[in-house]
Amino acid sequence: MAEFSLPNNSKILKGIYYKDKTGSKNIKKVNVYRWNPDDGKNPRIDTFEVDMDDCGPKVLDILFKIKNEIDSSLTFRRSCAHGVCGSCAMNVDGVNTLSCIKSHSDIKGELNIYPLPHLKVIKDLIGDLSNLYKQYESIQPWIKTSKTDTEKQEILQSQNDRAKLDGYYECILCACCSTSCPSYWWNGDKYLGPAVLLQAYRWISDSRDEEKKERLKKVADELKLYRCHTIMNCTNSCPKGLNPAKAIGSIKKMLATS
Repeated sequence: MAEFSLPNNSKILKGIYYKDKTGSKNIKKVNVYRWNPDDGKNPRIDTFEVDMDDCGPKVLDILFKIKNEIDSSLTFRRSCAHGVCGSCAMNVDGVNTLSCIKSHSDIKGELNIYPLPHLKVIKDLIGDLSNLYKQYESIQPWIKTSKTDTEKQEILQSQNDRAKLDGYYECILCACCSTSCPSYWWNGDKYLGPAVLLQAYRWISDSRDEEKKERLKKVADELKLYRCHTIMNCTNSCPKGLNPAKAIGSIKKMLATS
């Protein structure tokens, strides 16, 4: 049997334990992944005892409380705090989600918070999404039409055609789906992944766009598209309740029948 071991500098160590200083009897232990590229040290797991009597209902509220009251060096992304921007996507208790909409009361016992899996970590809970954004740019996510500037000011669309975009335009590119996909873990340099393919289908399906055939050709590649094996992790992990696997299946069907 083959044995594998991690390089010494990648092994996660036990970090600092921050005891509660408030005397509260309603304490939750929160284990947070920490890594600072500037200090040359291994990643570690810091444990914080958090007073839940004085904390908001979401996981993001816990992170704010830790940063504001316990350790100001804790680093994470956040913006809207209402499940709209996708900035605060991370792995909470083993599930990719948005920390601003995930209730900490749903998690019994200790709370474990990590960055999104299989991304290069920039610092602490921030993963590097550069590759995903480049892939998103590659599908050219804008309306392509031969209409003149004046004609483009308003391109009419029927209600039925507009309804075909429901379930696709709502994607906020939080990357929860792509970073839950084993095919994207191993082939992320070539496979576009569920988030980008869902966006590709959104533009392929838009009745106002005039380059449907060209868009289909662009994704009709064994590595770009067909690395999807319908594992369904993407659909299960989407915090917006979307179905990237269905979008990918629809693209495959279009290619097979065109």
